[in-house]
Amino acid sequence: MTSELVWPSHDAPEREMLVAFVEFHRATLLQKCEGLTDAQLRQRSVPPSSMSLIGLVRHCTEVERNWFQRVLQRQQIDGIYYSDDDPDGEFDNVETANVEEDFAIFRETCAESRRATNAAESLDVTGVRRGKDVSLRWILTHVIEEYARHNGHADFLRECIDGRTGN
Repeated sequence: MTSELVWPSHDAPEREMLVAFVEFHRATLLQKCEGLTDAQLRQRSVPPSSMSLIGLVRHCTEVERNWFQRVLQRQQIDGIYYSDDDPDGEFDNVETANVEEDFAIFRETCAESRRATNAAESLDVTGVRRGKDVSLRWILTHVIEEYARHNGHADFLRECIDGRTGN
């Protein structure tokens, strides 16, 4: 399955533009992973980092769950890949990861994030993080920043695996 990158409109309204950039970055991460074997997706970056492409997918799943479910929807949920005893589990524990399942969980989580975003009346709707209100506007902007940083990591990882660069 090929992930299509759609650039956000240059003159879209604010909410539409923010959502489009989040979607662009979700698709970019998936595109960086396309066509690779499970072993290649588990390939680590430079030691001592435990970063891998599948680790980034798992991490971005947790990012989505945190901001859209825990913060915006105020749900009490546990991490899928990490715990208090294993705070970097999404990166560290990929040797036996079920890659197909991890991609399915990522896609399901993104769908839930879309539902939460669509249900919000405006960008001014707030969730709560560490006792402070956080607007949907801030959440979307932060998620864009998070993906942009990690897609840069994904670009380097992919280049090390097979030389592919860019989108």
